[in-house]
Amino acid sequence: MKSGLLNGWRMWAASCFFTLSSTLATGATAEPPVLTGNYHQTQVAGYLTFPWAAVENPLGGWLITERSGDIIEYDHAGQRQEIPLQFSQLYVAGQGGLLDIKLAHDFTESRRVYLSYATGNENKNYLTFGTAVLNAKEPVVTDIFTLPTPKDTPVHYGGRLLQLPDDTWLMTSGDGFDYREQAQQKNSFLGKVLRFTTEGKPAADNPFIHGESLAEKYIYTLGHRNPQGLIRDPESGKIWLHEHGPDGGDEINLLVPGNNYGWPVVTQGKDYSGARISPFSHYEGMQDPALNWTPSIAPSGMTVYHNDVFPALQNHLLVTSLKNKALYAVSLDQNPMAAVQIFATINERLRDVIIGRDGAIYVLTDGERARIMRFSPLRPENVPEHSLR
Repeated sequence: MKSGLLNGWRMWAASCFFTLSSTLATGATAEPPVLTGNYHQTQVAGYLTFPWAAVENPLGGWLITERSGDIIEYDHAGQRQEIPLQFSQLYVAGQGGLLDIKLAHDFTESRRVYLSYATGNENKNYLTFGTAVLNAKEPVVTDIFTLPTPKDTPVHYGGRLLQLPDDTWLMTSGDGFDYREQAQQKNSFLGKVLRFTTEGKPAADNPFIHGESLAEKYIYTLGHRNPQGLIRDPESGKIWLHEHGPDGGDEINLLVPGNNYGWPVVTQGKDYSGARISPFSHYEGMQDPALNWTPSIAPSGMTVYHNDVFPALQNHLLVTSLKNKALYAVSLDQNPMAAVQIFATINERLRDVIIGRDGAIYVLTDGERARIMRFSPLRPENVPEHSLR
């Protein structure tokens, strides 16, 4: 992005049964698909305190991160274990703390996990990628890659992880709220999606690998505000991301390496004061969102559904929201995209969504008394239970 445009912008800015509903989310423009039917809801894990992410154990059960620095593990029999992690300098404040979790390919043998988390202090804090082996009473977390760009705000970390088929990693990095101009600066790690190896080195074929700054070598995409959802569709290979706008302007974006997604030069949202952030809702050379939510829903987790258990949800992105306390389905077959609220009676702040190996939909709620809920179809009388797993 040319400095003149950025300078111009600166000056200008100075167990129950529930029914699956089909309500079109605000901001979508197409007719929603019909998603109706009766479904069963059960709780599979509880007593969680400000969790951020959950992952299913291949041997059965769950591992859930809590921002305080603990992993809560439920085994296949439902037994609960608290695993306090030992960090060099975990920073727990605001939205900071322990964030995402991914399992190593050999987790069942190694018990190794990969994590994102905030480190540092209130004056200088950072987003960090690290690893731990969960075979000790208090496992030690090894920092692998700490973003060198510091900030003094406890918000907008991003922190969502995705391991690609070539074993490189994507990690979302937020703009730090007070540093939104840095989302457009290639010498800053803020407001980006970053790609690196398991050793924390920039991937050799990154789009700006020959750039002058260290940050530029890591950049996969830029121009993001607070990206919280990141998923690769295993069928198409496409990578989808969603991010928080300010007051309005939440987005779903299709990621293409090297692309600029516009923040803060382009947005359909406004500042929390009601002031306009930018005069542009579109700008040449910057990517428009595939879907915009205005008013904001505060999207959190995201996954993609490819399973026969919920046929109507085939080839849909599933998106949890904090502000709207809802789960949305977004069809990948529709153009333009439309967002449909499903399981509308949840009415809890939602943090993450996971598709289980059984094809059921698992939703992690948010807050100091959070839980994991399982949604599955009501089993017809004439269909064996094992056929729905």
